[in-house]
Amino acid sequence: MEETATPSPVTAAPDGLTELPNLSSLTELAGLLERHGSLYVRWSRGPAEDMRSSRSVDHLTGITMPGLSANPLAVEAWWGDRAVRLWVARRLYDYCHLRQERNGDVRPWALRGREVGRGPDNEPLVRDVEPVCWIDLAVIEEAQEEVAAQRRPWGPMRREP
Repeated sequence: MEETATPSPVTAAPDGLTELPNLSSLTELAGLLERHGSLYVRWSRGPAEDMRSSRSVDHLTGITMPGLSANPLAVEAWWGDRAVRLWVARRLYDYCHLRQERNGDVRPWALRGREVGRGPDNEPLVRDVEPVCWIDLAVIEEAQEEVAAQRRPWGPMRREP
């Protein structure tokens, strides 16, 4: 079993409205996932802004969806006994392009919630959101390094043609 760490001290969110622990390593995030099982990651300006409406908008159609779009961190059974740390790295890596696409205006944070549907990219839509922690950008860099170290590295979800 992997070593689990305690989250870094609570830090103020960039919007100044929500204080959350700040996880600063893949090992910390993997440990949190192992303890709590079902978590999601969301790339946004933060919980304070997201919780005002608790709903995401489909960027293509402009339709308001019934919850916040998020990506599950829960380890799938088919992953077997592979490292949770690698699973988490992959899940973060898959959507790291969002920060660049949104001019650095978003960052990842973990949450708990209740799935109420699926968005247009088949992502879970989550309500009754409970923010858990910020995921430091150093963790994203660590995830990118972890992916690059794999025998056959993969690309992020947004792949160039």
